[in-house]
Amino acid sequence: MKKIEAIIKPFKMDDVREALADIDITGMTVSEVKGFGRQKGHTELYRGAEYMVDFLPKVKIELVVNKEDVERCIEAIMSTAQTGKIGDGKIFVMPVERVIRIRTGEEDAEAV
Repeated sequence: MKKIEAIIKPFKMDDVREALADIDITGMTVSEVKGFGRQKGHTELYRGAEYMVDFLPKVKIELVVNKEDVERCIEAIMSTAQTGKIGDGKIFVMPVERVIRIRTGEEDAEAV
């Protein structure tokens, strides 16, 4: 099993969720996060004063899927979250050793 973490622009969240649902991926955790990469934030104007916004709003999607589903998930996320502009985000893929459903005690694939 693998864990996929995708950091994307907030306005792309619904498109990504729908694309993942289309390939039968339904379980996910979504968090509102802030961060920056190469774009290094931006400046904004507030009441005539300019100030630096270092951390930009992003959405983090976390999925745990079978190894066979990883490439389909990556493809779905990339095709829907990509705008071609700086700040589109990143996808991280990590191994998952064990998954346990607390309610039933089911493990691994049955627990996801």
